[in-house]
Amino acid sequence: MGAYHLPHWLQTTVAESGGVGLFVIAFLDSTFLPFPSVNDLLLMALSIELPSRMIYYATMSTLGSVIGCVVLYLIAKKGEEAAFHRRAGKRGAAIRHWMERYGFVSMVVAALLPPPTPFKFFVLAAGALGMGLRPFVVAIIVARAVRFYGEGYFAVRYGQYAVQLLTEHKLAFVLVSVASVVLLYGAIHFLLDRHAHGSA
Repeated sequence: MGAYHLPHWLQTTVAESGGVGLFVIAFLDSTFLPFPSVNDLLLMALSIELPSRMIYYATMSTLGSVIGCVVLYLIAKKGEEAAFHRRAGKRGAAIRHWMERYGFVSMVVAALLPPPTPFKFFVLAAGALGMGLRPFVVAIIVARAVRFYGEGYFAVRYGQYAVQLLTEHKLAFVLVSVASVVLLYGAIHFLLDRHAHGSA
């Protein structure tokens, strides 16, 4: 993340608009205009400057990203499978196979992985290949909340060193995030299955 140098005008604009600016950047990044890592850096910069507003900033980033993903999902759902394969190219078959087998978990993992992961292709696949809207939205909320609240926590906890720490330990941060979500997902399913068998 530290490799990105944010234009001064963008820093100024988002700093002045705060959470609204983060919402817009996250929405655009999840739909039509890619801003790789920009939202992450701005969220951390604002959280360092105003730690008391970190939860607000992370929430607005999460909401913007989730709504943007839903818009892309609905577009893909309307265009259906043929349009997905045209857009995804050679990766289309592999992504479809992965989505059909793993569904919810695949969306969570894809949403947590940093660029250049082709996350938008997974969103397109979810819409075009018939993944339900509810599990799709829950997966995006979980993944983006873990990512943005985690970055906000690092920013508040470590201040100006936060970006450097996350850059140096990016892989560890991603692996811990993915493992935590997958374990939580597995635990919930285990408890639900146990409750279902107990009620039978």
